[in-house]
Amino acid sequence: MPKAISSFELTLKSRSRHQTLTNWLYGELRSAILDGRLAPGARLPASRDFASQYELSRGTVVSVLERLQAEGYVTSRVGFGTWVNHVETPRPPRQTTRTPAYIRSVISAYKRPQPWVDLAFIEGIRPFRIGVPAISEFPSEVWGRIAADRARNFRTWLKKEADRGGYGPLRDAIAEYLRTSRGVRCTAEQIVIVSGIQQALDLLARLLLKKSDPIWMEDPGYFGARIAFDNTGARTIPVPVDDEGLSVSAGIKICPDAKGAYVTPAHQFPLGVTMSLERRMALLRWASRTGAFIIEDDYDSEYRFEGPPLPALQSLDHHSSVIFIGSFSKTLFPALRVGYVVLPPSLVDFFLGFRYRTDFRNSSFDQAVLHDFIVDGHLARHLRRMRNLYAERLAILMEGTTQHLDGLLEISNVRAGLYTIGYLRNGMTSRQAEKLAAAQGIEVLGVDRCTLKRPDPNALLLGFGGFNELAIRQGLIRLAKALS
Repeated sequence: MPKAISSFELTLKSRSRHQTLTNWLYGELRSAILDGRLAPGARLPASRDFASQYELSRGTVVSVLERLQAEGYVTSRVGFGTWVNHVETPRPPRQTTRTPAYIRSVISAYKRPQPWVDLAFIEGIRPFRIGVPAISEFPSEVWGRIAADRARNFRTWLKKEADRGGYGPLRDAIAEYLRTSRGVRCTAEQIVIVSGIQQALDLLARLLLKKSDPIWMEDPGYFGARIAFDNTGARTIPVPVDDEGLSVSAGIKICPDAKGAYVTPAHQFPLGVTMSLERRMALLRWASRTGAFIIEDDYDSEYRFEGPPLPALQSLDHHSSVIFIGSFSKTLFPALRVGYVVLPPSLVDFFLGFRYRTDFRNSSFDQAVLHDFIVDGHLARHLRRMRNLYAERLAILMEGTTQHLDGLLEISNVRAGLYTIGYLRNGMTSRQAEKLAAAQGIEVLGVDRCTLKRPDPNALLLGFGGFNELAIRQGLIRLAKALS
């Protein structure tokens, strides 16, 4: 059995007055082994160290360890030490204690967010889960080399005074990246590093909205934003989306005095359309006139496969109305929890002060590694390579859909992002198609989960970025079987 090194001190219960030291120590170690606190393979300290830790004589410790070895609980070899054996432990007695009132209260009051109700989660990453990048294509050796170098030389950066906004050099790099690639007008001082889009939305919702405050929301739209606004008690105002993006005129008719608006103008989630210039200017005029804020979620604009790059809505703003948010989860890998908020200068200190209530420090190590990855040119190279790869995978998906799903599913002609939308042509609802696909081991998302008041669009979201040609083609065959 491989032995685990365990030098942690084991917490032992106090000895009763009528118990000998030997019986007490034996009972505590035996109990720790049987209840799993000392796992099989865990190495015990040397008898001399053990005696010193617990202020016992070495003879007492040796006597107890010899007894445990005789009974099969541990194995001891000269020169190798003492470690715990695998022991068949008795089944613990059934818990009869009543659940505490506070837990019963949480359970009775909990309501699962509406977008997740009845969602069938499939174990493992299966086609066509949305939001999954091509992780296998990420230059992990480069990232590992940078991380190792940072770890070896941590004294050069870790001892720098903590910056509430995030690792300063990374904010400089992000500001330059956004100015160049998205046309965002900002300085590093306007950027605050967060753990991702969802934390950005949560903080902004709680900072900017009070209970019952109205906020425009694209319909259909991103369910994560809807959850963040619901958590504050705000009143989400569904505003219809058409081929030009959010309908500003409809929003003004429905609720002209909304406190703000949430939009995904570069690649609307989930329909994929791009907000027209006319709509962008109308939205900015409304916000300036009413004093409302606009949250621009730029979740995957890096992946546009035709036409010139689109400037951000924020680049057109001259009245500090737009708050720009993004992350590196889809451009690099989801486990990298680094996102950013670009704030109007006058709002930065207040946002930082609000964030400080729940989050005192940033994860500086990951941020330092990401900084090096960006400034050394690896991010730009990776994005260029991924654009080509994702364009190829989308083309394979569109070709395969024509071949296997003709008359069942019609793929949108939008060529951007890591997912696409497919409109059902077989009379099924979004939810019916989603469940039938899940039964075939295929993970698609019914677009009705993204709607507020809009009728079911009878459509599915299909992610393609994280799946190679074979997985896409096999997935489409199984999806065709589900929808036939």
